[in-house]
Parts: sequence; C-alpha cells; structure tokens
Amino acid sequence: MISMLASLTASAPLSPSLADRLAAPGPALSLDPIGLAVPVFFALIGAELFFAYRRHRDVYGVLDAISCMATGIGNQVSGVFVGGLAFALYDGLVEQVALVRLPAGSALTWVLCFVLVDFIYYWWHRASHRINVLWAVHVVHHQSEEYNLAVALRQALFSPITYNPFFWGLALLGFPPIVLFTCQALNTLYQFWIHTQLIGRLPPAVEAVLNTPSHHRVHHGVNPRYIDRNHAGVLIVWDKLFGTFVEETEPAVFGTVKGLSRWDPLWANIDELLSLGRRAASMADWRDRLRLLVAPPEWRPAAQGGPMAVPVPTPGQRPLARAAVPRAVTAYVALWFFPAAIALTLLLFVRPSAPTTALWGGLLLLTTGSWGLMFDRRPSARMVELLRLGACVGFSTLLLIGGQGWALLAGLVLMALSVMSAPVVLRLGRSAAGPLDQR
Repeated sequence: MISMLASLTASAPLSPSLADRLAAPGPALSLDPIGLAVPVFFALIGAELFFAYRRHRDVYGVLDAISCMATGIGNQVSGVFVGGLAFALYDGLVEQVALVRLPAGSALTWVLCFVLVDFIYYWWHRASHRINVLWAVHVVHHQSEEYNLAVALRQALFSPITYNPFFWGLALLGFPPIVLFTCQALNTLYQFWIHTQLIGRLPPAVEAVLNTPSHHRVHHGVNPRYIDRNHAGVLIVWDKLFGTFVEETEPAVFGTVKGLSRWDPLWANIDELLSLGRRAASMADWRDRLRLLVAPPEWRPAAQGGPMAVPVPTPGQRPLARAAVPRAVTAYVALWFFPAAIALTLLLFVRPSAPTTALWGGLLLLTTGSWGLMFDRRPSARMVELLRLGACVGFSTLLLIGGQGWALLAGLVLMALSVMSAPVVLRLGRSAAGPLDQR
C-alpha cells in the first residue's frame, strides 16, 4: 500500500511505446513523497513515544517497532521496482482503453479521483480480509500485537502486486496517471495517523464521516465482534453503506487470530502463504484446494469440521510466542536501523541504474532478514550477519570507486560501520549467554 507512493517518482516524460516506458531510466533525483514523509513519520513516532511516556502508557516495544519498520523497508524496496512498472502499465491502459480523457488541471478531476480511489481502496481492503490468497499477503499489516504509529509502516512485501490491479478500471475513465497515483499517496498518508491508542473519540461529526483512530482500532482488533470490520481508508461512510461498520465499544485485542511465532520480517511475508499451502496439501478433494484460495480465512471443508469459530481473546493474556532477546542484540540492531532508514530514503530519492538499484534493494532486504534471524536467535544468525557486513563492504567499495558527493560520503560511512560491526558480531556470538545461537 505505502509502496504505491514510490511510483510518483516516475516523472520523466513517457514515450508512446510501453516497452520504452518500462526501459526508460528514472531521473537522477526525484521528489519522492515517501522520501519526504520518512522524517515526518519518525518525528510523529517520537512524539507518540513522548506523550505515551507522559501518560504512563506502554504502547511500544522495541522489538516489535523495529520488526514493523523493517517490514516497511521491504515494502518500499518492492515498491521501487513495482511502482514504476505500475505507473507505466496504467499509463498504457489509459492510452488504449480510455473512453474519455479527464484533464489533470481540473479540480473536479482530482476530487472525483480521490473519492473513487477511496471507494476502490475499501473494496481492495475488504477483499484482502475475505479472500485467502489476498489475506495471505495483507496479514503482514495485522501481525503486530501492539498498536502504534510504527504499525502503520508494517506493510507487506507483495502488497503492490495485489493492490494495483484493483485500480485498472479507472483507466476507462481516463484519469491521468499522475492524478491517480497522487490520490493513492494522499489516501495512504492519511492512514498513518489513525494507528494510535493515544487519541480517543473525536467529535461526532468527524467520526460520522472520516476514518479515525477509534474506527481503525476496531479494524485491528481480533475481538469476535471486531473481526473484518471498518475497512475504510479515509471515508468511513463506505463501511456504513455496505454493512461492515462497528463502533469501538470494548478495548481491542490486537494481532491476528493465528498469531506469528517469529520476528523475522521476511518470514512474516511468507508465513501465511506457507500455511495456506499446508492447508491445501491436507485436503483430499482438488475442488476444496481451489476453493481454499478464494474462501475466507475461517473456511474449512466439511471433512475438516467446517468453518472455524473465532476464539474470544483475553486482553493482556496473549503473550508473543517468541524467546526473549538479549539487550546487546537489540541495541546492535537498533543502531543499524538508522543507517538502513537513511539508505532507504536515498534509494527513494535517487534513481540509480537498474543493476545498482537491484544491489541496493537486495542489500536492504538482506539487512532486515538478518535482523529477524538475530531477533529469533536462529543458528545461522551470526554467519548471515557477517555475510551481510561483507556485502556492505563490497557495496561501499563500489560507491567509493565511482561516487562523488553524497555517494562518496555514504560509501565512507557504510564502510566504517561495517568494519566496526564485525568484531561486535563475533563477540555477541561468543558471549556466555550465546545471544545469537540459541536454537
């Protein structure tokens, strides 16, 4: 979802040929809404932490926050590749199938597109909760058992693939690509602030029309009466019109019915897909296997007992099924998070060549995956982290050889961090507590 903002950076003139559109390099430097928003996101997360502390509210866990933001990094890396492709495909569709051409300079075009984007988002979101193959992707956003602004950044690696096709129909109406993707960006940015427990009910007139923190807490709750409710993006009126609205009447218990047993952000993206595969393999009838893909998550064939009932959760008694993580490991990952976030921001602003983008994005994914292995204390964690540091040294060498300006500075910083981190990782692995190798 958030990754769609990256597509706005495809601002270079589009050629008539779709092949040319896909092959054309992006501009050397772009004003990317995500890149612009990242500092604001962190400032607001910091503000939420401050006010939570002042109110003696425990709404953040370090491990969960880093895990959420790490999945967001993966989503953005995916968006770097998928976003430009989506922009080009949509532009090609407009040229081929548009019944009319709506002017980008008209305020009516923008208002109409904003409302339609919000309407389509509602149906994509609702479908992503009621169709297994879509839920297996979207579930990543709901896996956190906390609820804060960091959870807003917890987005799936594969969501751009499920998200974009829902909007192709707007090509018939001839909405210019820049209008569509800007409206999607605004829709996404709006939803950031509603992921908080610190804002209660707003005035009734606001609650009646807009999606609010109160409405969205319901959406993230696994309370039986809250399951699959309040799918709105900006306008809560869609839920009220189509029968999926529920008011917040009891504290929400956050997370998913199934739960997640690992911190690894890359594993989070495949856990439900693997579960879906195992469920299909357990079914003897091939028709049940096909139905499973489009059935709702609770569906089970009659041979397996029929639909699964949603259990009643007990607030405060849903401990995460994960081992405790030593503070040294948490501190090490937390320190690496900041250069990783800066690297992502640079990737969103700078449009390097395709090979460099692939190396850059791959290194970011390897970084978040290594964090997950360390948090989960997997036997391979130390080796993978050392390999990651070696990859960082190699990438920084490329920056130093051919870079200038910001690239030269980035290469020097990355090289220094990587070299200094290697002995730290070796000491972590040899410590008496064995923080990296416990399983």
